[in-house]
Amino acid sequence: MVYDEIERASRTELRELQSDRLTRTVKRAYEDVPFYREALDAAGVEPDEIADVSAIDRLPFTTKADFRAEYPDGLVAVPREDRARLHASSGTTGKPKIVAYTAGDLGIWREVMARSLHAAGVDSADTLQNAYGYGLFTGGLGLHDGGEELGATVIPIGGSNTERQLDFLVDLDSDVLACTPSYSLHVAEALESRGIDPEELALSTVIIGAEPFTDPMRREIEAALDATAIDIYGLSEIIGPGVSIECAEAQEGLHLWEDHFYPEVIDPETGDVLHEGEEGELVLTTLTKEALPVLRYRTGDITSLTYEQCACGRTAVRMGNVTGRTDDLLIVRGANVYPSQLEAAMLDIGGVAPFYRIDLRREESLDTIEITVERHESFDGDIEELNERLRERIESVLTISADSLDIVAPGSIERTTTGKAKRVYDHRERREQ
Repeated sequence: MVYDEIERASRTELRELQSDRLTRTVKRAYEDVPFYREALDAAGVEPDEIADVSAIDRLPFTTKADFRAEYPDGLVAVPREDRARLHASSGTTGKPKIVAYTAGDLGIWREVMARSLHAAGVDSADTLQNAYGYGLFTGGLGLHDGGEELGATVIPIGGSNTERQLDFLVDLDSDVLACTPSYSLHVAEALESRGIDPEELALSTVIIGAEPFTDPMRREIEAALDATAIDIYGLSEIIGPGVSIECAEAQEGLHLWEDHFYPEVIDPETGDVLHEGEEGELVLTTLTKEALPVLRYRTGDITSLTYEQCACGRTAVRMGNVTGRTDDLLIVRGANVYPSQLEAAMLDIGGVAPFYRIDLRREESLDTIEITVERHESFDGDIEELNERLRERIESVLTISADSLDIVAPGSIERTTTGKAKRVYDHRERREQ
């Protein structure tokens, strides 16, 4: 059963709808956003020339740098009196990205979030414990409004205060927990410390997002919480959470609601559009946003697209789990290193927990990489042997060797209770500043 019949629409029906909505979006962006008028003029593109989604690759890209350059509201297409809400990104590097919503945008957001939760197996009889942060971050209010739209009981507990999280999971029989992957593992550890068996909880689903994670980490979460972990995806620049989500039936990619968001995957180096199944950088175009129409936004997220109908019956295109980010790339001694590669390598051999940190330093113009990973609490074998197996596994994935590899006791690495987990500490940047 689907939340909206558009989830099972034919590719022909979807394409017609997308083309109509894209045409209107491009015209609105050109007429109401000076940035896009200048960008389209510079590209030699007239809005009337974009009559079908097949012409979308003629449009210029929008980047994070554009959001920063147009701070605070240079990309907004409506006057102040029509803006119902403003959100902002975390702004960890420079100015935050300000995003605006009309009342109509908020209605679309509620609908796609309710659609997402329904696909994840949540229904109106469920209690949703929302541990995403409330405030300027879109995660908290996005999940909250979608849960209420679906008819579920929503507990707006927000992030941190882990002891209260446990109390509510036990006392209020929460069926669904929504949080980051790293925080879900922290909750699992806290349950164990308190002597609470996850099998005795009502919890059946954990909706995890806002951080890349690997399949081994997902399996760790599911085993630790005795629940199904569903991947959700979204970003503030497009709308927030609810752009795509896995279905509970298949969990074979995230259904992207392409009646509202048009996806492409490009080669991050050349900008060329890639074919179905090829991995590259996800690019999204909003098709229904009023306050903030966004054309061909380079998300930085690495994924692929599959158009084959899902086993659940939905025809919406599926994006693969995000395997990393273009701006997460680390260059160490001339080699390309993605943290997600290291995580997959570490968790693939067993014996270690999904908690690690990477420290990069520069000594006499030479880069060094130090990796610290926790031993899994169930491991009772030889630490030196585990260290050697782990080192060999990492070196088989990367083209360089770790300068130091330490396996530490469970609980040694600092946990993240709010926001996204920080796993990479690049001390080279501090020295150069």
